[in-house]
Amino acid sequence: MASTTSNPKVNHIGLPILDYRGEKSTLCPGCGDNAISERIIEAMFEMGVEPERVMKISGIGCSSKSPTYFMSRSHSFNGVHGRMPAVASGAVVANRTLTTIGISGDGDTASIGMGQFIHLLRRNLPMIYIIEDNGVFALTKGQFSATADLGSTLKSGVVNDLPAIDTCALAIQMGATFVGRSFSGDKKQLLSMLKAAIAHQGTVLLDIISPCVTFNDHEGSTKSYKFMQENDEPINEVGFVASFDEIEVDYDSGKVYEAEMYDGSSLRLHKLLEDYDPTDKANAVRTLMEAQEKDEILTGVFYINTGQPTFLDLLNLVDEPLATLPESLTRPPKQALDALMAALR
Repeated sequence: MASTTSNPKVNHIGLPILDYRGEKSTLCPGCGDNAISERIIEAMFEMGVEPERVMKISGIGCSSKSPTYFMSRSHSFNGVHGRMPAVASGAVVANRTLTTIGISGDGDTASIGMGQFIHLLRRNLPMIYIIEDNGVFALTKGQFSATADLGSTLKSGVVNDLPAIDTCALAIQMGATFVGRSFSGDKKQLLSMLKAAIAHQGTVLLDIISPCVTFNDHEGSTKSYKFMQENDEPINEVGFVASFDEIEVDYDSGKVYEAEMYDGSSLRLHKLLEDYDPTDKANAVRTLMEAQEKDEILTGVFYINTGQPTFLDLLNLVDEPLATLPESLTRPPKQALDALMAALR
């Protein structure tokens, strides 16, 4: 009797999407973080990234549980609260051949982790940094986080009287070379941005509004599903063509900005705001600040710079992963140490 089992769809490196999945989620049903994990799975599958060549790093919070739910065959490390950037920096320097993705939250990044976050940005470390942003400390019962908008309310009715930290504006100012914001409910936009992030060499900061269905999905919240669906204003339409895909010519070049990624892939931004240039750093920050004054939530790619040297370039590291080099190359000989000590006498 012939088998009725169909062959699963595989990507261009021959792997089925099942190889990119992780454990079953234990987050609340409907949590925006689960949707983000699904888009990461799709992006890695469609880009043909080997799961074993990926390093997942997180801190503490609901968001930091996410790496469990995608790419179970990848390397993974869960750090302490707010310290994911330090762990990522050391890991990337030790093995530059891995694709690194850091998953954090608005509390893990914009509160206890702010000091380390800033220094990761200014180094332009080659990694994807995702903030699953819900505006509350969901793991500790829904207090306001530092990204909660001024005037937003908790379920209890408490009103936030402090201004929000805009992590995208901060990232642009501090040196990240790919900065964007998306919404976990916008599958098409988020998937394109993640695929472009994989192809980028440098620090990618993606602030993804990820509604907390338990503590922050009510009327009065500016990070709820309903508010985002009604107030999301895309700054550009994002399209991504991988280097192994067929390139189709877009004749409407007067309204399209095309950035070539280091691997030959192409990020295409259809300008929805008049004269918006994603390579203009000052204009990107100004656009975000003006939107904040108007209580608008912009999504899309705000800033991109594909020519900036990365932290690894500045260190002049060898191509081989430092973790694989023999001791003879990484440990100075006794003669060198003796000469150093003599020079200090």
